[in-house]
Amino acid sequence: MVEQDLRQTIKMIAVDHFNTHGFHGTTIRNIAKEAGCSLPMVYYYYKSKRELFHEIIRKDYFGILDREAQRLEPHDILVFYTAFIHNIMHLSDFEKKIYRLGIKVYLSFDGDEELHSLMDEWEASIVPRHAKLILPHLGEREDKEVVVRTCIHVLENMIERIIVKHQVLTDLEVREELAFVLQSRR
Repeated sequence: MVEQDLRQTIKMIAVDHFNTHGFHGTTIRNIAKEAGCSLPMVYYYYKSKRELFHEIIRKDYFGILDREAQRLEPHDILVFYTAFIHNIMHLSDFEKKIYRLGIKVYLSFDGDEELHSLMDEWEASIVPRHAKLILPHLGEREDKEVVVRTCIHVLENMIERIIVKHQVLTDLEVREELAFVLQSRR
């Protein structure tokens, strides 16, 4: 149990350091110092700073995305997306920091080529994933692709406002923004 606690402490401190100093500005030495452990102890859990950063993005960031997407059923697309944003707003502070790191890597502000490639693959799946959810709810509209892409941009904007700018959005605000996109020009 103590080992797992130290591993989690190291990761929590690393998330703070990566958010503050970026991947390249963060050192294992500073993480170890703040965790109150030796440098070799950090290397016992993580072979390198890169391995630690990759675990945070690959396991924790994508884990948050998967968990939140699986929590909801898309019976009513407006309710689905409103609940998704609501859940993002209520992530723990630690999870919001992880999400912020994911956004930085997604925008190529941080990380390395391997993670950028991973994010490029994930980005290529965004439109098809959302189209699968949204298209059944659009009926005979002619502007379906525009609606899907606009909805994605609205969702990304709301997530950035919550995660990066620390804004609080009401469910009503979220619902109104999404309803405008999903129900306009019917």
